[in-house]
Amino acid sequence: EVQLQASGGGLVQAGGSLRLSCAVSGSSFDDYAIGWFRQAPGKEREGVSGISISDGNTYYIDSVKGRFTISSDNNKNTVYLQMNSLKPEDTAVYYCAARGGLVKSTSYFYDYWGQGTQVTVSS
Repeated sequence: EVQLQASGGGLVQAGGSLRLSCAVSGSSFDDYAIGWFRQAPGKEREGVSGISISDGNTYYIDSVKGRFTISSDNNKNTVYLQMNSLKPEDTAVYYCAARGGLVKSTSYFYDYWGQGTQVTVSS
């Protein structure tokens, strides 16, 4: 079974940066796609970004394109989400999740979830 540990959240001013980490253990890292999702109070969970470890294919939700970058360190079995130019509307609990195969943008397709990490962007 796959275990995921998300970290790196915090409080930052608008325009600032944070880097989230998702450490993956328990299975072959290369076989999985890792997605980052976020959920703000009163809103549905949305897919922010994701990466297929095997081929490096990525996706980004339109609202973060050009500001967020997803990457993976296969030696450390860790996926990172570099978040720059943060906006108050990025405030949410961020989750990482894993699924076998290629990356998908919808949470329905993910089987394994880490605990969330809170990101708060002040104006």
